[in-house]
Amino acid sequence: MAKFNSFEEIVAWQKARELNVKIYKITNQNKFAKDYGLRDQLRRSIISVSSNIAEGCERETSKEFKRFLYIAKASIGEVRSQLYLSVDLNYISQETFEELFENSTDISKMLSGLIKYLINLDN
Repeated sequence: MAKFNSFEEIVAWQKARELNVKIYKITNQNKFAKDYGLRDQLRRSIISVSSNIAEGCERETSKEFKRFLYIAKASIGEVRSQLYLSVDLNYISQETFEELFENSTDISKMLSGLIKYLINLDN
């Protein structure tokens, strides 16, 4: 198992936490605030990222940790897909989209790296 004292040490979790706040602030504004379906789904997706990293880290084995990291990685992909719809509907600007998209892509890459690290530990 990877040696973390707590999930708070994991940079991907830290970045997901920051993105949680950004998405909550953005989805509280203008048209987004009234589109309950997309707003709530986007929020659930980003919350899933940080929550699954935390839950996986708290598990006893690297196998379980990897499983939860894969779930977090899938959720960050869902976030990116929902960001496309958000910009297409003009709920967010192109500039905001690019910032959030870059943040989410960075988190995805970090998760991939952590998964690969755990796979190598098991081999």
